[in-house]
Amino acid sequence: MEVILKEDVNKLGHRGDVVKVAAGYGRNYLLPGKLAIEATAANKAVIEQMKASAIRKSAGEKAGAEELGAKLNELALVFERKTGDGGHLFGSVTSQDIARGLEAEGYTIDRRKIHLDEPLKTVGEFHVPVKIHREVTAHVQVTIKSDAPEGAEGAVEDNDTGFVSLYTGELDDNRD
Repeated sequence: MEVILKEDVNKLGHRGDVVKVAAGYGRNYLLPGKLAIEATAANKAVIEQMKASAIRKSAGEKAGAEELGAKLNELALVFERKTGDGGHLFGSVTSQDIARGLEAEGYTIDRRKIHLDEPLKTVGEFHVPVKIHREVTAHVQVTIKSDAPEGAEGAVEDNDTGFVSLYTGELDDNRD
């Protein structure tokens, strides 16, 4: 089945492209979602008008995306998390956490546009790519700090012996 895309569809094509897709994908997803129209002779004539308007719209979007990208490149987000030995986090910082941090700074970015190969699980500084437009990618600086006070890392010692008391009750020697 051939369809004409009305919107950019990830891993399929851009607005105005004529693409060949499986019949079920076209009928059940693209057409009902208003993401595409059938590629008939009449619709192919309309495609030229759509492409011209898409080029104008894309130029405006790209300019706005470049401006937003410049602002995001200067932005630094700081997250405080509980940590264990060696600076490993209990949990992680995900793209959803970064999206919430950006929203708190006044930028609404979809979490799927934040590209993390895997969640951040250690303390440190990271440069996270954010794909704003198909031609514009910004890099947000993300710093992860431990929420433990300085010098509080390591084992918690009990008594003057330096050992941690795990069991404080009396042992029962009369076991069956």
